[in-house]
Amino acid sequence: MHPKILFSERYGITMDIKEQITKAVEKITKDKNMQEQFKKDPVKTVEQVLDVDLPDDAMEKVVEGVKGKISLDKASGVVDSIKKLF
Repeated sequence: MHPKILFSERYGITMDIKEQITKAVEKITKDKNMQEQFKKDPVKTVEQVLDVDLPDDAMEKVVEGVKGKISLDKASGVVDSIKKLF
């Protein structure tokens, strides 16, 4: 099921989850204070960054996506750095 439909049916709102994850990752990775805040309280940080107040279980889905994308971006950066060595 498409994430937009899932949120719409379950929470009565429509949001493009991928777009929100990308938006949150961009804002969090550009701000050291925001990165520290995200480590301490990821749900509240994402709510603040996206300016939304959703039930925690809904935000957990977005937070999982943000954590995954940040990890993937870091891993990609490491691989790129290694490739430059050879």
